[in-house]
Amino acid sequence: MGFPGTWMTESESVVYRVVPKCACSTIGQIMFYSDHGQFFDGDIHDSKDRMHKWAQDYSQPIIEKNIQQHNSYAFTCVRNPYSRVLSSFFDKICGIQRNGRRYRGNLVPKLTQKYGIEVGGHDGKQEFDQIASFRRFLLFVRDTIRFRRPMDPDIHWSAMSGHISTFIVNGGKYDNIFFTEKFNEGMQSVLDNIDTTHAVDLANIPRFNESEGHGPKRAHPIEDYFDDLSKHLVWEIYKKDFQLFKYDFENPGNKLPIGEIDLDEVHAKLGD
Repeated sequence: MGFPGTWMTESESVVYRVVPKCACSTIGQIMFYSDHGQFFDGDIHDSKDRMHKWAQDYSQPIIEKNIQQHNSYAFTCVRNPYSRVLSSFFDKICGIQRNGRRYRGNLVPKLTQKYGIEVGGHDGKQEFDQIASFRRFLLFVRDTIRFRRPMDPDIHWSAMSGHISTFIVNGGKYDNIFFTEKFNEGMQSVLDNIDTTHAVDLANIPRFNESEGHGPKRAHPIEDYFDDLSKHLVWEIYKKDFQLFKYDFENPGNKLPIGEIDLDEVHAKLGD
């Protein structure tokens, strides 16, 4: 199994377990900058060298040895499940991807046909009923996660606890899990615990939101997208995420956590 979705600076100053839709582009660029004094030219997900990634064969033994010996500070970042799944819908389903095409080829036509989801026309820019389409998308998400139909769950909307657990189950230990909603505070707590080749001034770091502009703008407040049935589906899919990462299930409009993450609890409950 190894450590899928894990990135590590070339200098081995820090290890990061990527959780999609949780500021991973910005975090990756900060890690790259901390080693090289410059940002990667392009989407950090496309980098093939100067940063270790589990997806690069040559990096795997280096990452594995580091994590199993806990040689470096290890962290990840989480996000409110309501805003995360909504972001996945607008970016991956409604949006045109950076290659100029729809995400995963025929996925959107399949969703239009099977679930009646609209996405704003061929370019994602036409008016459509965002709330109705999103709620249908949630049914699809539930089907992929619960029944693995009509496809396996996608990394962008599968539960954060699933991503985070692979690191623990295979012998890793987190030193820090912070909130996207308190990004500067959380990222600073990581930087305070590591030695970097180049100093990072978070106040002047741009946000590398690679999904921004892919899809239509959200037309309503977050809470408007979630009625009682939608909340029920969200709880079915993301129950562990709400419980472990202390987000407010009752109020979709409150994106901030309502408690502190207990790392011991996370390791105990996701390490089985």
